[in-house]
Amino acid sequence: MAYAYRTTEKLKQFFVEVGELAYFAMRYFKEVLKPPLEFKELLRQCYHMGNRSIILVGVTGFIIGLVLTLQSRPTLMEFGAVSWMPNMVGISIVREIGPVITALICAGRIASGIGAELGSMRVTEQIDAMEVSGTNPFKYLVVTRITATTLMLPILVVFGDTIALYGSALVENLKGDVSFQLYFNTVFDALEFGDLIPATVKSFFFGFTIGLVGCYKGYYSKKGTAGVGIAANTAVVTASLLLFVVDFIAVFVSDIFYDL
Repeated sequence: MAYAYRTTEKLKQFFVEVGELAYFAMRYFKEVLKPPLEFKELLRQCYHMGNRSIILVGVTGFIIGLVLTLQSRPTLMEFGAVSWMPNMVGISIVREIGPVITALICAGRIASGIGAELGSMRVTEQIDAMEVSGTNPFKYLVVTRITATTLMLPILVVFGDTIALYGSALVENLKGDVSFQLYFNTVFDALEFGDLIPATVKSFFFGFTIGLVGCYKGYYSKKGTAGVGIAANTAVVTASLLLFVVDFIAVFVSDIFYDL
């Protein structure tokens, strides 16, 4: 009986949070085009989220390119298909691996930072002070951060894909004597718009999801220092789970349009 009660309460809490997150997203779309646009704050957030994540994304992408090529090369050699390595790695990275891994890295880096920052402002009553003074804290704090993550994540994905392909080309150059020019020519010949457009479009949704969850968890953080830690932690976990859901929906929809 007690177990059934706890399960019911958890399900109730889950659906309540889903509804609150949906309302939070609707409020963002309502406020995003209202003046003032807070353009200076938007640029500052773009710099913080993009510039401070670029090294982490680059290192991760380079290692992914190295590991994927080193792991795949022996198997392809068994079937005499090592010449297909650039095609396989290029399509895999651009379609799926690059956007998803970059989004997960940014979820850990950006969502936790937003959750902790806004949570600290909620705990120290800075958000309440902004509301009392007549300032719209949602517009200044939330809209700018969600918009910045939505705009910056596709740029980080393109950068991460490029570095990953360079890491793969380096392995092929050292082990297979394939020149960098030949490698990238083969990759670009294998890629089509059906590979690039869905990957680019879904990266915008990834960025929106990361910013939305991070701002939601921080903006409604519970009082006390423990609430800040919980906000940062749950922001990463929730954003990571939602990224896989968004990725599944994006792949499912793109396959429908690709077949048409």
